[in-house]
Amino acid sequence: QVQLVESGGGLAQPGGSLRLSCAASGFTFSSYAMSWARQAPGKGLEWVSTIYSDDSDTFHADSVKGRFTISRDNAKNTVSLQMNSLKSEDTALYYCAKGTSGRSLFMCDYWGQGTQVTVSS
Repeated sequence: QVQLVESGGGLAQPGGSLRLSCAASGFTFSSYAMSWARQAPGKGLEWVSTIYSDDSDTFHADSVKGRFTISRDNAKNTVSLQMNSLKSEDTALYYCAKGTSGRSLFMCDYWGQGTQVTVSS
């Protein structure tokens, strides 16, 4: 069965960096787009970033553009999110998600359990 396991969350200071990773299994990883989304306390789910299955293109929400970078390693079945210049408003539970196709931008069918990111001084 599909499994997505996030790691790398934690506490960071404003202006700091964190790198999230997601280990995927149970499907042909290289055939599907992968995304990150987040949910801040008391708010709805927000899409953050997507990467196509063949790593040919990436997309980021305006709120993180220029600060976050999504990447993938199809040999290791992992997708990562490098987060730099963190702000307090980046505090959220971050989810890794599997796309429904190689180039699905907002359509995801499986989600991980999430990893908490807290940005605070």
